[in-house]
Amino acid sequence: MLPERRGVPVGSDLIKAADHNSDYGLRAARRSRRAGRMRLLFWLFSLAALFSICFAIFGFKMFFHGVEDHQSLPSLRDIKDVSIEPYTLEKPKKKPHRARFNPCEVELIDSVDLLNEPKSFWKFVNFSLQYIQTDHTPSHENPITPRFGGHQTLEEREQSFHVTNQTIHCGFIKGPEGFPNTGFDLVNEDKMYMNSCTVVVSSCIFGSSDFLRRPTSKLISEYSKKNVCFVMFVDKETLVKLSKEGSIPDEKGFIGLWRIIVVNNLPYNDMRKTGKVPKFLSHRLFPSARYSIWLDSKMRLHTDPIQIIEYFLWRKKSEFAISNHYTRHCVWDEVQQNKRLNKYNHTAIDEQFLFYQSDGLHKFNHSDPNKPLPNVPEGSFIVRAHTPMSNLFSCLWFNEVDRFTSRDQLSFGYTFLKLKRMNPDKPLVLHMIVRGEQLRSYFIIGIHEECLMPLDKWVDEDVGHCEAQAEDETDVDIRL
Repeated sequence: MLPERRGVPVGSDLIKAADHNSDYGLRAARRSRRAGRMRLLFWLFSLAALFSICFAIFGFKMFFHGVEDHQSLPSLRDIKDVSIEPYTLEKPKKKPHRARFNPCEVELIDSVDLLNEPKSFWKFVNFSLQYIQTDHTPSHENPITPRFGGHQTLEEREQSFHVTNQTIHCGFIKGPEGFPNTGFDLVNEDKMYMNSCTVVVSSCIFGSSDFLRRPTSKLISEYSKKNVCFVMFVDKETLVKLSKEGSIPDEKGFIGLWRIIVVNNLPYNDMRKTGKVPKFLSHRLFPSARYSIWLDSKMRLHTDPIQIIEYFLWRKKSEFAISNHYTRHCVWDEVQQNKRLNKYNHTAIDEQFLFYQSDGLHKFNHSDPNKPLPNVPEGSFIVRAHTPMSNLFSCLWFNEVDRFTSRDQLSFGYTFLKLKRMNPDKPLVLHMIVRGEQLRSYFIIGIHEECLMPLDKWVDEDVGHCEAQAEDETDVDIRL
């Protein structure tokens, strides 16, 4: 017999040993896979925990955007009792679309060539109206600084509302001898040109606040080009900007139809208030003029000015025409809107408004059968006959802007109603375009089924360049 060899697998023993080694390798592989899965789960859990911590710290700041940095986050103790409703995150509010009114169709005269002024037109209230030229002489007891609008006392203010032969404050007031000019200085050449005007279209740009919009020349008749003065008042800053933009006056001072007139020594630091001088006081700037049309600088004249005068004044038999505001008809609403948009110091607005209420200003009531005209205008378009009554109203309105805020929409209704109340038998014949006033056959009815603004037909507003305008201004298609 062969001797037994221990430790050496032979035959079936060899097979068993191989099976044993195979089972051991499979178990090792399974253990390795389990360990890998555990490591993967560990890292996934760690990343999830880290993400949760970051979300807890930074996520709340995103959700509470706008909360000041110094405010501390609420603790868990404070949060646990608060019920959280689903969908608590609100979508950002979109800026509301500005209302848009379609242009109105108005029957204009076909030609101005054979048009004559109606003989009976000037039968309005007649009286003598003169203007204070020099301010009160200062004294040691009452030293004063000369102002463009003067130093009107409340007694003088009250007296000026009476329709009678009188001399009133109306801007352009000089200081006593030895004092500097109060502002709105013009060169003699420009004054001579303005004195020759009988019909005027005017506008202004101060503080380089806008660009120049020229009247559409091809729509202006040859008669108006020869007989109407188109005057744009600017300051030196605006003139420099226009020159850089390529709009340079020619040797006669014209850019297109506009005669550019440079104003030196602006009377107010507030450019809006300075702009009220040519807006309200065209009868002072153009002493020989019989008619004037005012356009804000945002508008482009898009039809013949004589057609405008014929429609608004002669055909309507009015001496002063202005459009009602698109959406607001009561000064109470206008006050709130001015304050909401921070258009002027709130305290100054409140002082003016309280003064007006104490002097008899009442809310506009649509349901009142005897209601007066709406008392908030859209003042970018004004047509005037330079009658004594129209001139008086313009002076009174300017004096309110000079005394209080430059927001002329706040003072229009008060001025008109006070003038009417104090002179019931001597009315200002005012044509204010109100909702639904015109015959439907004359107009294409707008979105609100009313023709809110017939001036749609006479001027062209470049809305695209007016992004800086206040958000309450209505987007109107103003095109002929």
